[in-house]
Amino acid sequence: MKIIILGAGQVGGTLAENLVGENNDITIIDTNGERLRSLQDKFDLRVVQGHASHPRVLREAGADDADMLVAVTSSDETNMVACQVAYSLFNTPNRIARIRSPDYVRDAEKLFHSDAVPIDHLIAPEQLVIDNIYRLIEYPGALQVVNFAEGKVSLAVVKAYYGGPLVGNALSTMREHMPHIDTRVAAIFRHDRPIRPQGSTIVEAGDEVFFIAASQHIRAVMSELQRLEKPYKRIMLVGGGNIGAGLARRLEKDYSVKLIERDQQRAAELAEKLQNTIVFFGDASDQELLAEEHIDQVDLFIAVTNDDEANIMSAMLAKRMGAKKVMVLIQRKAYVDLVQGSVIDIAISPQQATISALLSHVRKADIVGVSSLRRGVAEAIEAVAHGDESTSRVVGRVIDEIKLPPGTIIGAVVRGNDVMIANDNLRIEQGDHVIMFLTDKKYISDVERLFQPSPFFL
Repeated sequence: MKIIILGAGQVGGTLAENLVGENNDITIIDTNGERLRSLQDKFDLRVVQGHASHPRVLREAGADDADMLVAVTSSDETNMVACQVAYSLFNTPNRIARIRSPDYVRDAEKLFHSDAVPIDHLIAPEQLVIDNIYRLIEYPGALQVVNFAEGKVSLAVVKAYYGGPLVGNALSTMREHMPHIDTRVAAIFRHDRPIRPQGSTIVEAGDEVFFIAASQHIRAVMSELQRLEKPYKRIMLVGGGNIGAGLARRLEKDYSVKLIERDQQRAAELAEKLQNTIVFFGDASDQELLAEEHIDQVDLFIAVTNDDEANIMSAMLAKRMGAKKVMVLIQRKAYVDLVQGSVIDIAISPQQATISALLSHVRKADIVGVSSLRRGVAEAIEAVAHGDESTSRVVGRVIDEIKLPPGTIIGAVVRGNDVMIANDNLRIEQGDHVIMFLTDKKYISDVERLFQPSPFFL
């Protein structure tokens, strides 16, 4: 597939890295020549220096015969204009754009369609982050929760702790503990190395366990791996930007929410707009302020400012002063790696959320859902089985007969409204949604080929 990526920043560069090894012809456009040279030195791709929305630049990048344009520059307006130019001048069939401003996102249905601004798929990073954090609040103790098949199935990542009935026991004993609940452990990471789970695998404290289950059973399975945490009640947010304000608006109906904002005018605006959130003007690294607001009684402290260092430091301070759990928004990948295993309980990467959403639209047509996991090393994907026994490598076959790439596990199959946790004898049918986990994303091309029907397949 011939893909043009507009913007060589962290998201554009990471997207190119994901796609360039999958038999795609990638061209990336940016005004920053140094960034482009760096990407060209690392990967097999073309680069064009110039303004991403200019017709001449797009023509030079090969927009005349491109299959897809992905606009992820730092400017919403540039991304929108580039999609319009690609549609009007070059008839580029697929156009994806990252749009950050809530003013645009709020009216997305009216703004973004072929008769207005021709964007096929809109990626709104702030909303993705809010959704991600909200899911983690719904499941206290989870490190990551990803929904598939319109929310029918979830993949959850949980650290195993002493106190969970399964810890110290073989995976096969889970059926004895939960005879009426089906789940599939897709992977275990121990000391950062993947272990292919077998029935005889002993779960150890500290293991990072990835499991797939019907969404209504996630809490029950979590209780096997750790003592279930009490639901959060008191939440303190730091940062009143788009994410902080959106999160407060979503949480304030069900939780006791306090928000700290260091800009006085913004704090005053939020105090008027938010109904049940207590807004403070101040600095979250101010020990006196945190003490006055009873930080030691806070169940969850969430720092979502635009400053990585401020988020990390305020969260570390809050944890030291008694906050039960702390979560931080981190833009820089190096910082995300750095805080793993520290007093920071959960690090949220908007880039990873954006990449997952982009890959869901950029992968081959049979791949309808993608989630980037473990800081981009692993992936969970949702693929739709098409074809019949004569044209498909999966349709009409039981799972045990399907030649899966190394490190790939089928976790669940969704057929209509029925969720079936995978077993070796489960037969795949036309139209099934198959949820898989890959411990190494380099095999994604093999999975894509596996699900592509071919008239020449025997």
